[in-house]
Amino acid sequence: MSELAIVRLGVDFPYEQAWDLQRRIHARRAADEIPDTCLMLEHAPVYTAGKRTAPHERPSDGTPVIDVDRGGRITWHGPGQLVGYPIIRLGGRLDVTSYVRILEETLIHVCADFGVQVDRVEGRGGVWVAGDPSHGLPDRKLGAVGIRIAGGVTMHGFALNCSNDPSWYNRIVPCGISDAGVSSLSAETGRRIVVDEVMPYAEKHLAEALEAQAFELPEEDLFRR
Repeated sequence: MSELAIVRLGVDFPYEQAWDLQRRIHARRAADEIPDTCLMLEHAPVYTAGKRTAPHERPSDGTPVIDVDRGGRITWHGPGQLVGYPIIRLGGRLDVTSYVRILEETLIHVCADFGVQVDRVEGRGGVWVAGDPSHGLPDRKLGAVGIRIAGGVTMHGFALNCSNDPSWYNRIVPCGISDAGVSSLSAETGRRIVVDEVMPYAEKHLAEALEAQAFELPEEDLFRR
């Protein structure tokens, strides 16, 4: 069984600092100097735009946006949202399509652990709570997936809304979808579910899906191996 190093970076972690850390870990994983690694964190509030972001999807009030090298469109990260950056070597049974499905399945299982049923929606990325058209309720997005692959090794990853303020999404067209909503585990269950409560479930399901043995690695030990 392979190894999966889990690195918990804490809360209010600056996006650009995490992006730089990803690149450094990616280089070491591509050189087979370290095992597969996943960063887990909550970002300080930030909007990031993937390569497919259209101009009208960006904030119209001049709010700063960081353009990144992942797929997908614009989204928000910040307090109350669990972000995971698995830096994984693909190969064998694990190709791009199966890897994306693994991330989606991880989010589906985590939501189920908290009593929330989510699934994929045809033509839309991420995981969703199904709407109820008869009551005017749209599909609601709980989790997003956006990745980049270079040299057979992944970067970026997934985000799951736990207890974040949904008003952050009002300035953008999140993930390019204008006819659906955004929700969180807390909103769907009616009780506050924080990132620290959700993180162990995400780590467990991700490791199981990757058929890996997870272990926690302190941030200061990342480059000592």
